Amino acid sequence: MADTPATSPRQPSNVTEFSVSDLSNAIKRTLEDGFTHVRVRGEISGYRGPHASGHCYFGLKDDKAKIEAVIWRTSFARLKVKPEEGMEVIAQGRITTFPGSSKYQIVVETLEPAGIGALMALLEERKKKLAAEGLFDDARKKPRPFLPRVVGIITSPTGAVIRDMLHGFEERFPTRVVIWPVRVQGDGSASEVAAAIRGFNAIAPGGRVPRPDVIIVARGGGSLEDLWGFNEEIVVRAAAESRIPLISAVGHETDWTLIDLAADARAPTPTKAAEWAVPKHSELSENTAKCALRLGTAMRRYLEAQRAHLKASARGLPSREGLLALPRQRFDACDKRLGLALLSNTRAHTLRHARLTSRLHPRLLETRLARCHDRLDRAARRSGDALARCTSTRRARFERLAGRLTPQPINVRIERLGERLSALDKRAGRALLHAVAQRRRSLNGSAQLLSSLSYRSILNRGYAVVRDAGGAMVRSVAGIAKGDRLDLEFSDGRIATDAVEGGQPSRPQSTPGQPAIPAAASRPARTPRRGGSGSGPGGQGSLF
Repeated sequence: MADTPATSPRQPSNVTEFSVSDLSNAIKRTLEDGFTHVRVRGEISGYRGPHASGHCYFGLKDDKAKIEAVIWRTSFARLKVKPEEGMEVIAQGRITTFPGSSKYQIVVETLEPAGIGALMALLEERKKKLAAEGLFDDARKKPRPFLPRVVGIITSPTGAVIRDMLHGFEERFPTRVVIWPVRVQGDGSASEVAAAIRGFNAIAPGGRVPRPDVIIVARGGGSLEDLWGFNEEIVVRAAAESRIPLISAVGHETDWTLIDLAADARAPTPTKAAEWAVPKHSELSENTAKCALRLGTAMRRYLEAQRAHLKASARGLPSREGLLALPRQRFDACDKRLGLALLSNTRAHTLRHARLTSRLHPRLLETRLARCHDRLDRAARRSGDALARCTSTRRARFERLAGRLTPQPINVRIERLGERLSALDKRAGRALLHAVAQRRRSLNGSAQLLSSLSYRSILNRGYAVVRDAGGAMVRSVAGIAKGDRLDLEFSDGRIATDAVEGGQPSRPQSTPGQPAIPAAASRPARTPRRGGSGSGPGGQGSLF
């Protein structure tokens, strides 16, 4: 057979070798250094809301390409506009890679709609969604209280809106105003407004802080972006869930937001909202005076009309004497006839009693009793005859049935069942003995196999097992150093000793025709002597 040629050595090269991790990190640094700050315009695709970790993953695409995008949890909380599926946005951030899947992506730090048109489209889409849920239905809107004792205002405490509203309250009916300061523009404004609405609703009646009878959400005018916080779903849902009547006064009369549709009433300006919430004191006094005057005039007219009606009715009614004359005459006539009727009735009953007395005699009762006795005797004789006939019939039937009954079938069945039970008992005994014998043979075979495979049978032939101080088996002399503690196990016991010198592996010598003798059995082990001069350390003999 021809020799196989050796593999040619690898040719040297000056090309640098990279590991996969080094190459991925180098690409990552190159991209991050070259694109530290970018603005990308595209449509959001594949957005499914924040992940369980709080991060957001989606894609930005146009008609030709797509790039993966990620928003970390801290950046997502600061976004003014939250991402939505199909929304066209301008994302600002930096380009990086994810070495785990060999793809590049943009880490978005800020997100804004791509123009006013996109905001209006998003607003209309959100409006349709919330309207489909019934948040704008007129049936769920609550009426405003006529004269609230406490008015809750949600607005910025530093703006001109609150000053105008408080100045308007001075001219109205005296009421208590509770202000919940919030931010009405910028990051976190929507969550603060929603929390304020829910906070007013959570106040218990009769507590230290009074519960408002009506809530006003107020803000001055501004652009669509400035008023965008009042278009967020969290604010609209909080307004719709409010159990306290809510007045929306956001922006000027031409401005509108989604909270205006969910509120119970929309005021064109914040000052107008204050006028709607609390009526004017002078107008109330004037209206009260007018109502009192109208009430007095109406009462006088009503009393005059009732007086005239009473007089007319009195003139049409007959006098008391005229009403009682005819009933009095009828009563007198009945009184006269009553005495005569009583006398006639008494005479008629006396005559009837006399006639009945002449007809009553004891012989009639005796005759009737005799007839009843005869009927009773005949019935007793008939009952006795019927009972005798029924008894004789039943007795004959019982005797026929008794003649047919015998214990022989029952005894035969008991004998058959006894024989069957004895046969089953014998079969069960034989099956038990057979099973025990089979298990005994299996146990004996396993015991013999265990004895043949045990290493103790080898020790009986003159071999020994060598273990180190840790109890591990020593298989070669190369693992023994001078002074090592050794444990020798023979067939009749164990002995501990120390190695006098380190061993070197060697091939055992054997003569032709004679098998090689293992190292552990090449020379007999010497029994250690206690206290002898030839003993090693610890008073035990050495095998080496």
